[in-house]
Amino acid sequence: MIGRRTRSSIAIAATALTASLVLTACGGSSSAQSADGKLKVVASFYPMEYLAQQIGKDHVTVTDLTAAGVEPHDLELTAKQVATVQKSDAIIYLKGLQPTVDQAVGQSSAKYKIDATAASPLVDHHLDEGTEADGHQHDGPAGDPHIWLDPTRYAAIAKSVGDGFAKADPAHADDYRKNTDDLVGRLTTLDQEFRDGLKDAKSRTFVTSHAAFGYLADHYGLTQVAINGVDPESEPTPARLADVQKAAKDNGVTTIFFETLVSPKLADTVAKDLGLKTAVLDPLEGVKDPGKDDYLSVMKQNLANLQAALGATPAATGTTPTATGTPTS
Repeated sequence: MIGRRTRSSIAIAATALTASLVLTACGGSSSAQSADGKLKVVASFYPMEYLAQQIGKDHVTVTDLTAAGVEPHDLELTAKQVATVQKSDAIIYLKGLQPTVDQAVGQSSAKYKIDATAASPLVDHHLDEGTEADGHQHDGPAGDPHIWLDPTRYAAIAKSVGDGFAKADPAHADDYRKNTDDLVGRLTTLDQEFRDGLKDAKSRTFVTSHAAFGYLADHYGLTQVAINGVDPESEPTPARLADVQKAAKDNGVTTIFFETLVSPKLADTVAKDLGLKTAVLDPLEGVKDPGKDDYLSVMKQNLANLQAALGATPAATGTTPTATGTPTS
């Protein structure tokens, strides 16, 4: 079997070659702005796209490289997408998460390349402990990439994006700064809602299928017990499954959380074995319906689901918890 690194390397080389031919045919020049005067922004996946849209608003045209509903870890860029990256004015990405994006960013002539990890350095949460090795080396960031799930870290990235846009498009700098301040204010409010909503939780431990919530857990004094590591495709060892089951029993866990972009089969199996419920805890790597949901609405739903699972008093946000399974015997 060809490992992820090998497949990615082949895809990167082939895509880069094709993209270079596309750019040669098109002239390969990068204008300061698009024909309509808007800043051409490329975002690597949904959390970066959301920042670009909220801060840039009418002054930017945003292209998200990861389509709605697609798991971003496995993204392979097309030649057209590589050409879009190379001809953009500004790029927002998270270095190390998507190797093909990093490759395209390195080849791009864009003057403003905004790496989220520069504003919020990654922390190693030992995400891959207890997962089966498949004999191949996998690409990935040197630490937990899910920094956007801590609203305060996400706010720091937002400020970096606002500064980048202001430098790239000085004519609208005041608007970018105002939009940044507005977004940071909403993220600050969200942070307080999480603090207030979880302060009286009867349990501080939650179990999730994917180790995406280390920053959220650290920031709000919770303990994440993950079945899988950072890679949703990894398989837990029997010893890891035993540890998860013990942690669930010892801490009075009522719910096994799964996410929206990968199969819930493993979470369902663990929940059935323990007679527990299942519910969604969304890592917000993407949203299936951007017209219906956004970062703030999904985070508030996450809060409601955590409160229900941890026995906390529901916040007065109008959001009700959602559970997808019932206890099994």
